[in-house]
Amino acid sequence: MHVVVPKPLHTIGQHASGLVANLAEILAVGEALERALALLQAGDVVAIPTETVYGLAGDATNGVAVARIFEAKGRPRFNPLIAHVADRAMADRIAGFDPLSARLAEAFWPGPLTLVLPQRADNGIHPLVTAGLDTIALRMPRGFGGELIARLGRALAAPSANSSGKISGTTAQAVAADLGDRIKLVVDGGATLVGLESTILKVEHGKLRLLRPGGIGAEEIEAVAGAKLVRGAAGIEAPGMLASHYAPGAAMRLNVEKIAEGEALLAFGGKRAWGWEQAVALRNLSERGDLREAASNLFAAMQALDRSGATTIAVEPIPFEGLGEAINDRLARAAAPRGKTG
Repeated sequence: MHVVVPKPLHTIGQHASGLVANLAEILAVGEALERALALLQAGDVVAIPTETVYGLAGDATNGVAVARIFEAKGRPRFNPLIAHVADRAMADRIAGFDPLSARLAEAFWPGPLTLVLPQRADNGIHPLVTAGLDTIALRMPRGFGGELIARLGRALAAPSANSSGKISGTTAQAVAADLGDRIKLVVDGGATLVGLESTILKVEHGKLRLLRPGGIGAEEIEAVAGAKLVRGAAGIEAPGMLASHYAPGAAMRLNVEKIAEGEALLAFGGKRAWGWEQAVALRNLSERGDLREAASNLFAAMQALDRSGATTIAVEPIPFEGLGEAINDRLARAAAPRGKTG
């Protein structure tokens, strides 16, 4: 299957300027491996599915490839990237594991967990990946991503496949609509399972710090770690930590109890905010109040409401327990004052 998806709001096959665009090819996972591998070996970038969101992947040891990731996303150079590995042996060549980090990796890899670890000397990872830090963020993805990394034999730097600061793509079509004229290939693995970026953890001075809530709830982590998580970080220590991030074009208004005229509504559960009938568009993250379902639907629902033409998206309250912490984190960043995106 070969599909070409143009950028929205442009004439088909053209930029707004009238110049013919080079549009990304979309290939299903079953036929994309060799094409993706060839592009990565040539120092190019590829959008790939993972269990969290789609990632914009490039060879983490190749400075040109990493620069192309930043270029395609328009991402600030000081924001570090996650390096994705195929197995624990590859991870051990890149970073050092303390006992607690090793236990967490054993429990949650492959999966939606990123560990910030001290780098090993001469690990081959390009400094652009770590933004000059002496630590590196590592994750082991499932499925196509893991297979691709194993074939390449090197780690892949892969932030979310979206324009910097905008809504993360959870389908190949969403990625192609955003980045389709800046990259050559989008690998279509269907809608992502988790729908939120990975949870990012760092062990420091014997304490386990949550740098970014994500696809694994705090309670699950604490059960394995045998200790409570400490929240917060000093500065930018990992991806996704800038105040404004994951932002739609529309403004966001959180924890609403009453809908204003002209607003779109991002709903949760079975009880509606007052005046919901007048919303110009409505998407319910989970009618049954299931936080896992809500997480998987979050970005696609935000994108759909953003396309409704509403200037503001009103968001009903969402509980903070479990994956609700990560959902509320993404919503708070989406609603933050613009101009300081990552």
